[in-house]
Amino acid sequence: MNQFQTTTAPTVSFVDPASAERLERVAAALRANGFAAEILDDAAAARARVKDLVPEGASVLTGSSETLRLSGIDEDINADGRYDAVRPRVLAIDRATGADEIRRLAATPDFVVNSVAAVTETGSLVLASGSGSQLPANAGGATHAVWIVGAQKVVPDLSAALRRVEEHAFPLENARAQAAYGVPSAINRLLILNAEPRPGRGTVLLLREAIGY
Repeated sequence: MNQFQTTTAPTVSFVDPASAERLERVAAALRANGFAAEILDDAAAARARVKDLVPEGASVLTGSSETLRLSGIDEDINADGRYDAVRPRVLAIDRATGADEIRRLAATPDFVVNSVAAVTETGSLVLASGSGSQLPANAGGATHAVWIVGAQKVVPDLSAALRRVEEHAFPLENARAQAAYGVPSAINRLLILNAEPRPGRGTVLLLREAIGY
């Protein structure tokens, strides 16, 4: 082999749902890393499960997530009055004068409910953000976390996870941001959760169907 010849990363699908066997492998790896992990049929099952996991009246921050929007979970949390929804409160604050209040509200809710850009077969979660405002709660600021993850987000390892962020999730989010806000998105901050050191804090709901980016 020529000493300058490089190898090409193996092809990984970023859109095909993972098989039942792979989902079981991911769930086992997540549990070994301290996360609670459940495999559910679809977004409707996840929507019902979130209502079981998050008690009425809890303060809840939702991430900016197509998975939450498409599943109806975003509306359940932010619009029906069942919870102390953080995101509507944050959006009502003037960003020029209330930056500190926004930061505090978003950092330490009772629950954060979100999705991820990728989950690895070795039991790691990867989240990406332009502003980083939602990452502190996911990283450990929220007392509890629930992540809803479509089956197409399963990848072999962290290298593939980062490729999924850059090659698949980011272009779709960038297009959405341009259409919704007239400004581009960016991968300014990445959060990698390799394990959950606080037993019972983090729950991953793995879906058998593809949803979101």
